[in-house]
Amino acid sequence: MDILDLFYKGGPAMWPMLVLSILAVSVIFERLWFWLRILTQEKQIVDRILDAAQDNWELAGDIAKQASDQPVGRFLYAPLRLTKNDAETFRLALEATAEDELAGMRRGEKLLEAVIALAPLLGLLGTVLGLIHSLRSIRIGDLGTESTAGVTTGIGESLISTASGLIVAIIALVFYRLFQSFVVNQVKVFRKAGNEMELLYRQSPPDFSNSTSAIVRENFTPPRKPGKTRLPEPPEPPNTAN
Repeated sequence: MDILDLFYKGGPAMWPMLVLSILAVSVIFERLWFWLRILTQEKQIVDRILDAAQDNWELAGDIAKQASDQPVGRFLYAPLRLTKNDAETFRLALEATAEDELAGMRRGEKLLEAVIALAPLLGLLGTVLGLIHSLRSIRIGDLGTESTAGVTTGIGESLISTASGLIVAIIALVFYRLFQSFVVNQVKVFRKAGNEMELLYRQSPPDFSNSTSAIVRENFTPPRKPGKTRLPEPPEPPNTAN
């Protein structure tokens, strides 16, 4: 049977389902391309940065900066671009960047969740509308005669929308779970790479005293925290005795 014929027989609920399926397919292809680029280059980037950090932190920063088009590159470059080099700031930079990158990796999940929830409901709605249309044409005197054969065919065609909704929801659910597993794996990769880099930092912190970053650090005056600014003393009242 032709696909277009099945689509038209599915009823009016097939049109919003078509929109949902197009959105789901676009998100799936975009995410597949995104994860393909990450999974094929991530390990190499992490190994190069950590190997360079054992001997030269400036070289590690240059490598991480060149790989800033990848999430793990931006993650490892975040603490290396700071001028203040202490362990606490180093760790906070890693944690803050990891949260931002992992949130970006979850892009599109809300749309897939909406497709998973709405597609079966739209299919069920199309089936109900088809059943109402088919049963409306039945007369009591026609039961058991050949005139009810068309009603049976109409009921069978009304189930097309339910089957279509289930197919769309199942496909979206499969890729939704796949992308979630990728995100969970990235949490492990970020944690391991961040811990190894922080360990290298604590063992041999970088020395930027001979680089241009030291000049920036000397000329930089951090803003005072609110609530700690000391107000000037009020002037003494004039001595009116004289």
